[in-house]
Order: sequence, then structure tokens, then C-alpha cells
Amino acid sequence: MKILHLSDTHGLHSQIGRMPDADVIVHSGDFTHFGTEDECLKFLNWFIELPYKHKIFVCGNHDLCLYDADNIENLPANVHFLQDRGVTIDGVRFYGTGYMHYAAIPADTQVLVTHEPPLGILDREESLGIGEYGSSEILKQVFELPALRLHLFGHSHNNYGLCQKNGIVFSNTALMAYDIKIEREPRVVEI
Repeated sequence: MKILHLSDTHGLHSQIGRMPDADVIVHSGDFTHFGTEDECLKFLNWFIELPYKHKIFVCGNHDLCLYDADNIENLPANVHFLQDRGVTIDGVRFYGTGYMHYAAIPADTQVLVTHEPPLGILDREESLGIGEYGSSEILKQVFELPALRLHLFGHSHNNYGLCQKNGIVFSNTALMAYDIKIEREPRVVEI
């Protein structure tokens, strides 16, 4: 299965260049900049119209209007808002959790979608004077999930990258750098 991963578009999704073919597209949060309903609706209209068979998204720290949402009404059946919930697509179990919502992640999760990175993995923000910027709670959980093969996230804008640890592939695909423009391309990962 090919998964197209993107994150941290901050309302500038129309600036994304090439969008490669994939079976599933996943946005791991911060699709708005100010967290307004208008920004959210613009993103959803764009996301729904994309030519991908399956679409998944979670909210990030900027997506304030969806922080407490359990569900979004009237989404097409192939668009999945994973706010502390999962979906199985072609036999692959996805689970998503929004920003700071780290409920118990099911043990059978194969693809985890969060906004924040795990502590110490593609999360350094030295240019901001922060150091490691990830979540210790996520770090603890990812290595306790026996089926986990892929963790998709963003949040840390200076750490666009891909790495592998303990058999798990980690993808930070924050497309926007700190100068408020889309500078990177979405990434295709396979599972």
C-alpha cells in the first residue's frame, strides 16, 4: 500500500506542488493556521476533492475548531477524521489521535497518525532554542505497540525527514518551514 503523507500546511494547501499517486493520503494536522471554521472548511473542500481512494486526517495544535470534535458530519465515506479512533483500509489498521489526545492506542495499530512526534525522533528545534520538541507519552507508546510499522506526524517544522528505529518507520512531513510558505513535497511511504 502506498501512503501519501503531508502535514503542517497551515492553510496553504493550494501551494503544494506535485501530489504523487497513492492508495491513501494522510494529513497529520495543522491544516489551518488560525484554527477558524472557515479555514477548516476550505481545507475539507480541498481534501475531499483530491483524487485519492482513501483520505485520513487528524487535527494539530493550530486546528482549534476541531479540538473537542468527536466526529465531523457529512464527510464522504472515504474521508476519515481519526480523533482517537481507527479505520481499517485494505487490511491495514490505521489509528489517529489529535494534538494532545493520547488515549490508549490499540495494540493492533499498524499505522499511527499523530500531530506531534515522539520525543527524540525527528523533533529537534534548535533554531528556536527548544531542543527536543516531541512527546514522551507518544515515545513510550510507540515501542509498546507490537503491530506498529509506520508512524506519521509533523509539528516540528525543521525536521522534515524519514528514519527507522526498532523496525518502525517514522515520517515527519511538515511541508511548511518557519518562513510561512510551503517548501517541501508530500512524501510517499509504503507499507
